[in-house]
Amino acid sequence: MKILNVVGARPNFMKMAPIVAAIRRRSSEVTQLLVHTGQHYDETMSASFFRDLEMPPPDLNLEVGSGTHAEQTAMVMLAIEPVIVAEKPDWVVVVGDVNSTLAAALTASKLGVKVAHVEAGLRSFDRTMPEEINRVLTDRVSDLLLTPSEDADRNLLAEGLAPERIVRVGNVMMDSLFAQLERANQSSVLGDLRLSPREFAVVTLHRPANVDDVGTLKNIFAALTTIAAELPIVFPIHPRTRSRLADFGIESPPTIKLIDPLGYRDFLQLWRNARLVLTDSGGLQEETTALGIPCLTLRDNTERPITVTQGTNQVVGRAPDRIIAAAFEILRRGQSLQPRIPELWDGRAAERIVEALLKN
Repeated sequence: MKILNVVGARPNFMKMAPIVAAIRRRSSEVTQLLVHTGQHYDETMSASFFRDLEMPPPDLNLEVGSGTHAEQTAMVMLAIEPVIVAEKPDWVVVVGDVNSTLAAALTASKLGVKVAHVEAGLRSFDRTMPEEINRVLTDRVSDLLLTPSEDADRNLLAEGLAPERIVRVGNVMMDSLFAQLERANQSSVLGDLRLSPREFAVVTLHRPANVDDVGTLKNIFAALTTIAAELPIVFPIHPRTRSRLADFGIESPPTIKLIDPLGYRDFLQLWRNARLVLTDSGGLQEETTALGIPCLTLRDNTERPITVTQGTNQVVGRAPDRIIAAAFEILRRGQSLQPRIPELWDGRAAERIVEALLKN
């Protein structure tokens, strides 16, 4: 069997790294090709993650770069089509919900090549999110729907997708997280930033709904400024978000430390030692749950409700009063840092994914 694995952005790398490793362990049964679309293309957003995750360099980099959602999706489709035609894989494996995910799935499907979607079935039920469109459409054209949790299975069945296409494999993000925990202790990030464990918060923001609207971004920063007066904040800032702060004339106070994006291990060592995480990232909701770190999601919804019902996550929206109240409640209560491990968050999802590919 021949598998073509596709990644495009940092959230994909953490999910694909353990799959690549699991396939390598079964090299007598399957060969693989790793294609990076180049959706994230600079050193801090891409190459450092490959190194930290001990992921081999991609066999091909399509170098599509940035653009609008339509431009980026189209460029990936144009670039990956000749690769699929030339390589003739048995499966194209896509992960997550970025533009590269949908573009590769659509292209492979039109060429008659089977598609497997890792992290299938997640739904925010918010069609204003580009990622939600990518999730729904990718699931529609995929032949094998590899889900992380029971709620994802229910979503797919409610949409009329055939039960035989659905295989629950668990949360592959946990495979990377658990594999890197010990290595993250080698990071010097806390010392470099002069931080003590549990005496700071971590923030990440990158979604257009949060950073592209001047009013929304100002409101969020107003809340962060208030929180930072009680608990200093470290903010590894996405290039898009840094640009928007400059465009909108939003000044960050000294209590919010803006730093460049970090590699996987440095970032893991940073947030795992935080008192609190505030984010609009999907994956970070899961990772904080697994290590018991209180998390506030600065969105109106989440496609990962298990992190709320079984984890440490709260969805608090974007209103400053709600963000501040939730953060101060966590600080006041002194919540214990107890890991929450839902079903199949066991570090073996990649093995189940490869087994499902070989069986179908």
